[in-house]
Amino acid sequence: MNVDKVLDVKGLACPMPIVKTRKAMKELESDQILEVQTTDKGAKSDLTAWVKSTGHKMLQSKEEHDVFTFWIKKG
Repeated sequence: MNVDKVLDVKGLACPMPIVKTRKAMKELESDQILEVQTTDKGAKSDLTAWVKSTGHKMLQSKEEHDVFTFWIKKG
């Protein structure tokens, strides 16, 4: 997958992963992909809900070694 920007928010607690994701998405063009890496366990539900409410698209997510990674396509 071609990623246009990587956002490392590991170690940050809610709501900071969403706040920083929103800021990073504003810097991208439509159809570009943001990879978000976080250790916040609530991020899965938070980011999924945020993506749906903003018109972006969650392409994929995975959990590996307590790190959650999300690939979000800007709408």
